Amino acid sequence: MSTAFKVSTMAEMMANGESPDILFWVGCSGSFDDRAKKITKAVAKILHHCNVKFAVLGVEESCTGDPAKRAGNEFTFQMQAMMNIQVLDAYEVKKIVTACPHCFNTLKNEYPELGGNYEVIHHTQLIQDLINQGKLRLEGSQTYKGKKITFHDPCYLGRANDVYEAPRTLIEKLDAELIEMKRCKTTGLCCGAGGAQMFKEAEKGNKEINVERTEDALETNASIIATGCPFCNTMMTDGVKNFNKEQDIQVLDVAELIANAADL
Repeated sequence: MSTAFKVSTMAEMMANGESPDILFWVGCSGSFDDRAKKITKAVAKILHHCNVKFAVLGVEESCTGDPAKRAGNEFTFQMQAMMNIQVLDAYEVKKIVTACPHCFNTLKNEYPELGGNYEVIHHTQLIQDLINQGKLRLEGSQTYKGKKITFHDPCYLGRANDVYEAPRTLIEKLDAELIEMKRCKTTGLCCGAGGAQMFKEAEKGNKEINVERTEDALETNASIIATGCPFCNTMMTDGVKNFNKEQDIQVLDVAELIANAADL
């Protein structure tokens, strides 16, 4: 088990005349939501364990502007984005990793139009790279051996950015049985939180989207629903609670699965 360690901010590193290889963009959910903080910690543990030189922005990180843009407020989005680009460029940031597909998509695909050009990767892609380089080993881990795991594709990771294999490769590294839902990959179903829907009440209908999606997951008889997005994690967790299955089914981010398996 790793002991506690300190995560440096970009400002602290800069003050010491250092620069990190990678900036860990934590995101609003990963910073403020108690459940999502556990995902943030899992990613940080993995980076620390693999001796990746990384830093966070800390109080200098602001929302990427994704919810504002999706809700139709382009003006607020551009203000938030320009502030972030100024901070990132001042630190000469080149490479960013984030555990939130909403941040991932916005930083990667929408910041370049405003002059913010960075290499942006999702945490599942980075963890896969670390395993491929031999920096992270899971051989012999019994934590999830033989467990049935299904993976819910986040919209902004999968259909928006064609990242399907990295999270699945990681699940297979656990010696677990990956069981696909009937709607997966390019035909995946949204959890119901995207497009700023997370922050408003649902329109009239006969079923919540996250309940519909949880039904897909329950059909697989998996004991773990794996996610790669803090919003998806919330929605699927609520869906599991809706069916009173909290005792039978865990909802865990892929980073948490890996960190647990590596005993970090």
